Amino acid sequence: MKRNWLILLLLLICLAPLTMQAQNKFFRFAQITDIHFAPGNPNPTEDLLRTVAQINATDSIDFVLVTGDLTDNGDRLCMERVKSCLDLLKAPYHVVLGNHETKWSESGCTAFADIYGGERFEFMHKGFLFLGFNSGPLMRMAYGHVVPQDIRWMIAEMEKAGKDTPVILVTHYPMLDGDVDNWYDVTDAVRPYNVRLFIGGHYHRNRQLSYDGLPGILMRSNLRDADGKPGYGIYEVGPDSIRVFTQRIGEPKQQWAAISLTHSYYDHQGRAEKYPDYSVNQAYPQVKATWTVQTGVGIYCSPATDGERVFVADDLGCLTAYNLKKGKRLWSFTAERRIVGTPAVAEGVVVFGSADKRVYGVNATDGKLLWTLDASAPVLGAAAIADGAAYIGASDHTFRAIDLKSGKLLWAYTDVQGYIETRPLLADGKVIFGAWDNTLYALDRQTGRECWKWTHGLSGMHYSPAAVWPVEADDKVFIADPKRALTAIDLRTGKTVWRTFQSQVRESVGLSEDGQRVYAKTMNDSIVCYAAQGGEARQLWATNAGFGYEHAPSMLPEKDGIVYASTNDGLVCALDGKTGRIIWQHKVGNSLINTVVPLEGQRVLVSSTDGTVTLLQAKK
Repeated sequence: MKRNWLILLLLLICLAPLTMQAQNKFFRFAQITDIHFAPGNPNPTEDLLRTVAQINATDSIDFVLVTGDLTDNGDRLCMERVKSCLDLLKAPYHVVLGNHETKWSESGCTAFADIYGGERFEFMHKGFLFLGFNSGPLMRMAYGHVVPQDIRWMIAEMEKAGKDTPVILVTHYPMLDGDVDNWYDVTDAVRPYNVRLFIGGHYHRNRQLSYDGLPGILMRSNLRDADGKPGYGIYEVGPDSIRVFTQRIGEPKQQWAAISLTHSYYDHQGRAEKYPDYSVNQAYPQVKATWTVQTGVGIYCSPATDGERVFVADDLGCLTAYNLKKGKRLWSFTAERRIVGTPAVAEGVVVFGSADKRVYGVNATDGKLLWTLDASAPVLGAAAIADGAAYIGASDHTFRAIDLKSGKLLWAYTDVQGYIETRPLLADGKVIFGAWDNTLYALDRQTGRECWKWTHGLSGMHYSPAAVWPVEADDKVFIADPKRALTAIDLRTGKTVWRTFQSQVRESVGLSEDGQRVYAKTMNDSIVCYAAQGGEARQLWATNAGFGYEHAPSMLPEKDGIVYASTNDGLVCALDGKTGRIIWQHKVGNSLINTVVPLEGQRVLVSSTDGTVTLLQAKK
């Protein structure tokens, strides 16, 4: 008997390390996603607080992942209120942005980093590397997008951890065609590493997906479901699998997926299952790139040019000048935060705003700083220059006129209710712009005195005429808002002349050089043209350009009788302004093309969110 006890004791001693190892391998974490906190609606707050309380009452939750759409409007106050709820968690938590934090952001997405400590996260837990990053889109209505600098960061972190280290990647969007425009860049970049799982939200329902073979999980929204129950996710990581559960408040958790940690789901040497189709470029071989620069940084604004140089601002706060003929880099000036508003240049001065709460004037020749003007919030508006003055709007509810040479404030209009991102229209002695408060403003250019305000009477900031760049002809201002109406407004009085839903346009307009025609882009395939003259909406032509679903706010400028349109998936279209006949199309990439800048001789300056800057040339 004594011998049996001795054998048993020896066996327990031998098995103890293995038991401890198995216990150390196991861990559990929670996921909260799509909270959609909104002022005036107590339900999302109540749902989140109930979720926090139940997570706190659950044994062995090591940490919590919060995967975006914390708020409806992306504003600082709402994000701070969400944080005050998340701070009640006993376990540490890690947060990534959702599209509601990136598209509608009066801070240019800088408030998120201020509040939560950064736009991405990295940590190791029991041998697993967790990487969370933004999947966009930033400040523009478009598909999701992972910027080049975040892809480089992921690769560097996985290299540092070692290729055998299991990795879990955390985003808001799923890495799928139709959700993220450069999904293939992401899956190709991470494929050589030991990626075990992508975790996200966005769909508001449970989905088990494959991203070019890499396993993906989307979790239901935290918002209460049809039965009035909030919910969240629980992940149990063991030695050979990750089990995925939905946890409704007050109910037992329900497993609905499992991911193997021993099975190889994808070929580490393979490639994405499909790539974007560039065959349109073969159909129009007369279009070539004179030069192309891959900046490696996201770009959310159009280029500006003085005829000799091209000025491009980017996500890292750099304004870079290139030689117009050859694309050679000339100089770079760096602000402290990202730049999302298109710069303007005149009289040797480049003017732009930054999310660092400043307006800058720099020397166009050498990039030397000439002056700065401080605002009290990020400056996200595009600049316009005329008669020695620069005009620009900011997120401190203020629109400013600035002396171009000295940077001295000429006047400030402080009665804007929302934040400003548009480029103002300068016409008839007025400066006209929209803001994210449902309002179009007209101010006296010399004094800043309010001339009129226009609103279509709809509640909710998402219907604001704020992303469109207004144009003017025949004593009318033309806009297209997110309500999908092309609208003509009396330039003198601010009264609606006509408003049509015929073409389902959104946030994109343009004007012919002779002021006779207004152009707009619809949300599905078509570019349309309306008469600028007269008191009623009159469509002149509509052309099916075949670009599919489209919601990017890129304007339609005309040069030498050719109107140019660009899309959220990298396509540039050139059409005859009078007839709508397609002259050529060219696909630059698969990401959002900002409003293009046409030059003489069918040359077009192009920038895109994937960091591409190029000069296209169409030969006759």
